[in-house]
Amino acid sequence: MKTFLITGGAGFIGTNLSHHLVGKGYRVIIVDDLSAGKRERLPASVEFHQLDVRDTETLTKLCHEVDVVVHLAALPQTQFSIEEPQQSHDVNVNGTLSVLEAARVAGVRRFVYAASAGAYGDQSSPQLTVDLTPKPKTPYALHKYIGEQYAALWSELYGLKTVSLRFFNVYGPHLDPEGAYALVIGKFLKQAADGMPLTVTGDGEQTRDFIHVKDIATAIEAAAFAIEVGKGEVFNVGSGVETSINSIAQMVSSDIVHVPARVEIRRTLADISSTKEKLEWSPTMTLEQGILELKQEFGLL
Repeated sequence: MKTFLITGGAGFIGTNLSHHLVGKGYRVIIVDDLSAGKRERLPASVEFHQLDVRDTETLTKLCHEVDVVVHLAALPQTQFSIEEPQQSHDVNVNGTLSVLEAARVAGVRRFVYAASAGAYGDQSSPQLTVDLTPKPKTPYALHKYIGEQYAALWSELYGLKTVSLRFFNVYGPHLDPEGAYALVIGKFLKQAADGMPLTVTGDGEQTRDFIHVKDIATAIEAAAFAIEVGKGEVFNVGSGVETSINSIAQMVSSDIVHVPARVEIRRTLADISSTKEKLEWSPTMTLEQGILELKQEFGLL
């Protein structure tokens, strides 16, 4: 039986990933400091450790006889990284280094890193390919890009097989409407549940690439076992479809108001061609299906 260790495993993505992996018959170890995660949402069969990922010594002990480490733990709040750059750097960068070292020393077979599409920043083309030069615009985006570089270097220097996955706008069950993922979808669902109109900024024609968390889970599993990768490669994990904010709002409610525009990227679209080819992975959840499930979860149906 293969063993996965997931850092940040009690969070939004980690919870969904742990259920997916347990359902596939894997042994799962969860490491989380519970600063944002919820232990009670995890499958009963997981082995849980409340731990800060910067505790390298303890983490190294837990990594012995682990096949795959999936590093999700982070302080993902963009605004917090701007207001508290040192604390954010310590958790996001030093934390990643700690997990890499624990995996290396313990002889883990593969390290899968949760990177971010935020590393792209502002690009001239809306279609984001992994060969573009990253232009992170916030400390958080920079931290996630540094993590990619560390992962690639640890592969080159020490032979640790690493893969980095740049997540786009993740949504799905257990999302936090106040959290860092799927901000627009989460905000709209909460507004609708509270009986409030949905607030769309500007003309609402700005687009994003939304990816369901179940597809994130299958991408992580694919990255864990893909034979021809493991040398620090970076892959986009998105739907490959751009959807306007107006379209998202209309899927949630007909009660919509527009508020003044703000400075933001106009269009975002993940190029997932290399992900499909090298990881033999494709998304399966449609946005319509995913939002319908969330409306049921939020009591809107």
